[in-house]
Amino acid sequence: MARGTATVRESAVTSADGARLHVEVHGREQDPAVVLIHGWTCKTAFWAPVIRELTATGHRVIAYDQRGHGRTPAADMRAYDPAVLADDLCAVLDATLEPGERAVLGGHSMGAMTLIAAAGRPQLQQRAAALVLCSTGVRRLVAGARVLPFRSESTRIRAHRFLLLSKLPLGPVSPATRKALKYGTLGPDATAEQAAAVARMVHACPRRVRGAWGGVLAELDIAERAAELHVPTAVIVGTHDRLTPPALARELADSLPRCTGLHELPRRGHMTPVESPEEVSGVLREHVQKYLEHPTQPLGAAMKEEETL
Repeated sequence: MARGTATVRESAVTSADGARLHVEVHGREQDPAVVLIHGWTCKTAFWAPVIRELTATGHRVIAYDQRGHGRTPAADMRAYDPAVLADDLCAVLDATLEPGERAVLGGHSMGAMTLIAAAGRPQLQQRAAALVLCSTGVRRLVAGARVLPFRSESTRIRAHRFLLLSKLPLGPVSPATRKALKYGTLGPDATAEQAAAVARMVHACPRRVRGAWGGVLAELDIAERAAELHVPTAVIVGTHDRLTPPALARELADSLPRCTGLHELPRRGHMTPVESPEEVSGVLREHVQKYLEHPTQPLGAAMKEEETL
């Protein structure tokens, strides 16, 4: 049932190294909390369709801009690595949740990698009731991508590495770049409006930030961290995801100690929260209800049930 117009509160949170992160809180203070982390070249606006779905059904949503994205300054790009992503997430959790309060945490692409990188951190262990990982992987991202369909694996890897590391300016959004981004990031049923929104975000990301974080993704290997996520965790992937294809999602799901399900969305690409906000928000709501609002199931019984999924 709708709860009326959601309020939005903005603030700046200081991370471990002094970096200032732009944070937004949508919805009513008394509603259960969902924390959302966007991916590479995006910003909090990426989650707008999901935020509308969640706040309309009685959820409080906390979202923040990753370093160099949106309204968060780039800080020291030489220090970019998965541990910095985890530091920033922990700072946001400490600053926005009440003492003892828990939340369901959702991440997309690099945002999901942020959650995995934070495995073992006290803040994640104490604050996360459940996780939802959208369109992501933990290693071999360059080899696994299928954006450029070269038959030669070595050629494909070199080409994908170039795309990730590139700091070339994209210029203004044009029909050509919009078409290229739709092919690379969206599924065949994506609307023109969705393609335009993605293009605006990607073009707005500073090229040096894009290249710096792309370099981190090109070398990423946090597979061991995924095995340390001892909270209920769902995985979502589009069947037409060329950046982090379903094979990477299946590998991730198999490595999770408490996987609650692998959701493969037909004809969706990499931008699953943009393409299917109803499905993504639905998985988030289910996890709020089961693990945050009504965590009555004994741990052993819950784990046994999840093993059958």
